[in-house]
Amino acid sequence: MKYALVTGGSRGIGRAVCIALSKEGYAIVINYAKNREAAQETMQMIASEGGTAGLLQFNVAVKEEVDNALDAWEKEHPGEYISVLVNNAGIREDNLMIFMQDEQWSHVLETNLFGFFYVTRRVLKNMLTKRYGRIVNVTSLSGLTGLPGQTNYAASKAGLIGATRALAMEVAPRKVTVNCVAPGFIETDMTSDISQDDHKGRIPAGRFGKPAEVAAAVVFFAGESASYITGQVLSVNGGLYT
Repeated sequence: MKYALVTGGSRGIGRAVCIALSKEGYAIVINYAKNREAAQETMQMIASEGGTAGLLQFNVAVKEEVDNALDAWEKEHPGEYISVLVNNAGIREDNLMIFMQDEQWSHVLETNLFGFFYVTRRVLKNMLTKRYGRIVNVTSLSGLTGLPGQTNYAASKAGLIGATRALAMEVAPRKVTVNCVAPGFIETDMTSDISQDDHKGRIPAGRFGKPAEVAAAVVFFAGESASYITGQVLSVNGGLYT
């Protein structure tokens, strides 16, 4: 079996990525932190289309949970490894910096950036040993341009881009690629509090994107045809760059 781990795979972009990778023949490891019901729905959607999926609960921001969950998975799958990792788990806690609380800063950085570190470091070992791997990090338009009220979120996503480029150079000799997908405004729970009417006029495509459109970019980076592409950021934003 070819295994793909998708963090934050229970809803939104994560769910779409799980379904898309399943259609490419991967057995999907659906990570979730709390919402088991939504994760089970994702698993059932994959199974209904003939795919294979399982659940793996851990909070990406808690190193011990990451290590314990992946240790248990490896014991249950001797001789197998996760060859595709999609670091999708992320949160927003927007506020103007002058009003931003310590917890809003630390919580977003711990989930969006530290979580990438904890999960990737743990999965990377087997990729390097097997001399094959695909790591796709879901960053954001905010990480490229910055948006007011998102100093914490922009910092975490910009940091993810920098980490991607550095790691790509470290692991390329072992045939492991590391790339980013940077969504703009996508219709998910995370953007449900954002008025589409207030922003559609700024987007050349005239609409918010769909999770499946982001998933298509992830599938590209995860495939064999992208073996010579690493350290890159692919924007999925309908033409919105500022």
